[in-house]
Amino acid sequence: MTDRFRLYLACFSLLLVAACGSYDFTVNDKVVYTPDPLFTDFSVPDKALRECIREAINDAKASSASEVSALSCTGAGIESLAGLSTFTELEQLTLSSNNIVDIGELAALTVLQVLYLDNNHIIDPVPLYQLPALQRVDLSDNPELRCPTSGSLLRVPHVALPDHCS
Repeated sequence: MTDRFRLYLACFSLLLVAACGSYDFTVNDKVVYTPDPLFTDFSVPDKALRECIREAINDAKASSASEVSALSCTGAGIESLAGLSTFTELEQLTLSSNNIVDIGELAALTVLQVLYLDNNHIIDPVPLYQLPALQRVDLSDNPELRCPTSGSLLRVPHVALPDHCS
């Protein structure tokens, strides 16, 4: 009976420690565990994008840029993507319904698989042509978009373009 009690106590203790992952853990007033601090070493001039990134870091409890794999910033009022290339491990990026014109910064996101840029003001899609992992891209509702040349996005299985590119 006491072995079973010890087992339950050990399991409960492990669960308690796991639930307190973002807190310092002390024994006899001595810190035995301190979680890694959240990642803050990035520079993004666009205030709306910066706030969206901060939320993603908090949600993921990311202590480095490489721990941020998804970012969703729909309707945030983003105008510039400058500084986004810090997050090279982004696999999913949703930037629908913003005020984005230049997407040059995205060329550095080589593991990007899913990209939503619908309802923006994007003109030049060329930075997307060399993204090797891209599986889905939505560029619909970008009225000034220069339509991609034939075959430029051929390897991307799912592409949505504005009506004027049909």
